[in-house]
Amino acid sequence: NLRRAMRRETELLLETVAREDRSMLDLLAADYTFVNERLARHYGIPNVAGSHFRRVPVTDPNRRGILGHASILTVTSQSNRTSPVTRGKWILENLLGAPPPAPPDEVPGLEETRLEGTLRERMIQHRRNPVCASCHQAMDPLGFSLENFSPLGEWRTVDAGFPVDAGGAMPDGITTFEGVSGLRQALLDKSDVFISTLTEKLLIYALGRGVEYYDKPTVRDILRQAARRDYRFSALIEGIVTSAPFRMRTAD
Repeated sequence: NLRRAMRRETELLLETVAREDRSMLDLLAADYTFVNERLARHYGIPNVAGSHFRRVPVTDPNRRGILGHASILTVTSQSNRTSPVTRGKWILENLLGAPPPAPPDEVPGLEETRLEGTLRERMIQHRRNPVCASCHQAMDPLGFSLENFSPLGEWRTVDAGFPVDAGGAMPDGITTFEGVSGLRQALLDKSDVFISTLTEKLLIYALGRGVEYYDKPTVRDILRQAARRDYRFSALIEGIVTSAPFRMRTAD
């Protein structure tokens, strides 16, 4: 089953980072992954037979880390097309810790508007609406950089007869890049932001509550300590379990 294989690939990467105490930056830049025959065929990786998963080197830089995982690329797509908005929103929320606000109720969706051209062109027309522009200017360029991946995470250079334009930009509007490799490097250049976002999510799980403004110094302290150890999994976990919010938490 391809869907289960996609999910298992990502699970095995997470398990490996934890069990081998690797840098959490491997989630973005791992030069290895886990495939069985079905998933390898989906990715075009040769010489993999059987249903069992095995660790293989990633020779295609576009497939490194979770940004090249079909699991992520599929759940952030619609059934019949990619969704740069959803993909961009996922990156903002889960990798950059900057979730956009909910869209206004009165704004029609892309499918409900009479727009023409490629998906990218239609989305550019859509965000000319000033109500939409502020959020879409942050989300869309991130999502566009993943347009070389189909709704099922297959690599493509043409979409609906048009060459794929995978140019993207960070939310600052200044940092521009090309494709998933450029996006990955831009995120690695802001690795402290990514690790801070990851730390907050781990802290939320550990505390059983949201992270409040008064938890920010704790997050920064964990980040500083983890940086000295190359952001290894154990460094983040140790920082969380020895932090004051965790040690002083109370049971409901």
